[in-house]
Amino acid sequence: MSDNRGSFTSRIGFVLAAAGSAVGLGNIWRFPYLAAKNGGGIFLLIYIILVLTVGIALMTAEITIGRKTGLSVCSAFKKLNKKWAFVGVLGAIVPAIILPYYSVIGGWVLKYLVAFCEGFGAETAEDGFFGGFISSSASPLFWYIIFIGLVTIIIVYGVQKGIERASKILMPLLVILTIIVAIYSIFLPGAGAGLVYYLKPDFANLSWSGVLNAMSQMFYSLSLAMGIMITYGSYVQKKENIETAVTHIALFDTAIAFLAGLMIIPAVFSFMGPEALNAGPGLMFITLPKVFNSMTGGDFIGAVFFILVFFAALTSAISLMEAVVASFQDEFNFSRTKAIIATLIICVVLGVPSSMGNGAWSGFLIMGMDFLSFCDYISNNIMMPVVAVLTCVFVGYVIKPQAIVEEVELSNTFKKKKLFELSIKFFAPVCIFIILVSQFV
Repeated sequence: MSDNRGSFTSRIGFVLAAAGSAVGLGNIWRFPYLAAKNGGGIFLLIYIILVLTVGIALMTAEITIGRKTGLSVCSAFKKLNKKWAFVGVLGAIVPAIILPYYSVIGGWVLKYLVAFCEGFGAETAEDGFFGGFISSSASPLFWYIIFIGLVTIIIVYGVQKGIERASKILMPLLVILTIIVAIYSIFLPGAGAGLVYYLKPDFANLSWSGVLNAMSQMFYSLSLAMGIMITYGSYVQKKENIETAVTHIALFDTAIAFLAGLMIIPAVFSFMGPEALNAGPGLMFITLPKVFNSMTGGDFIGAVFFILVFFAALTSAISLMEAVVASFQDEFNFSRTKAIIATLIICVVLGVPSSMGNGAWSGFLIMGMDFLSFCDYISNNIMMPVVAVLTCVFVGYVIKPQAIVEEVELSNTFKKKKLFELSIKFFAPVCIFIILVSQFV
């Protein structure tokens, strides 16, 4: 195993790896239920607008900072301005908090995948199955260990042999599986009403909470303010066109989220009716198994679906672990082996209580939340918006947008330079600040 940080060997390798980071449970699990609850087509329209403005601007800034410094998030900010090194520290802490509990949920996905593959899909559709599973102590912990072990194996092989190679295989498979299930879903009896609800913007369904949810979904879905894009940017060669790569990543991520909505919302209309749209986070683990159980060949369809979700969870977990590993390498001069061991220690410290928080340790609450929910709240609702706002201020007013423009233009002309400058200085920080404030209002 090589101890150097390596680099991506091709643009397609970088794009697929970064897209693999962005495409995760947020796309296939979170996006459909938020779209379902917040007006369908109008939510989709707002989300796309935000991706094309705020999302692309912030992603461009993060990837360019990574390539410009050749360092992970913790060290990149320090190199550009020592007074702003604290932003890099915050950015490095975020993936360290997210990785353990995200991998716990990845273990849940793996449990459902195996159940459907073994022909026990009907059992997962029974009332109380999901609650019984997560409230046990041994089973969630077992699947968590399996999931984090798979992620570690890929990370051990580094950037080229591990992340890039895995992404080149997993991401095309993810696209193919998504398209297959989406096509099946939209041709189900009664799915037409769900298709109209999802694709036709109805301004009567426009709400402030829907706008806020679209902003937060865009923010989290694109892996922004987690240190991931800065880390991946540090592996990008100077000859690569950052503007084109960012556009491809954003479009890829949005396409998967869109297809996930096509998979789930028409199927829910077909088998459960529109009243099931308010199922919320349980839509995938509780409602969808019931949908699959109602279908002919439900075990096979459910297995395909959870294979798809597993691929998405795995690629995102890979990027989260790589961000933490790279920070240990750059900031503490650890070898890659030592950095991986340090990361796994964090995963044990935070992952075990996250896994057992609904079971043996259910009585241990922080601010009224179980450990997994608390980690999710602190990272997603507080730390990520703070890091994102500070990043916008740092780029817009400290190092100035021109520093980013000059780095981007090392390979090609920055065609959307003016839009980037307006977004990073004004539009993006205002939108993200609104998200942050909304958590407390």
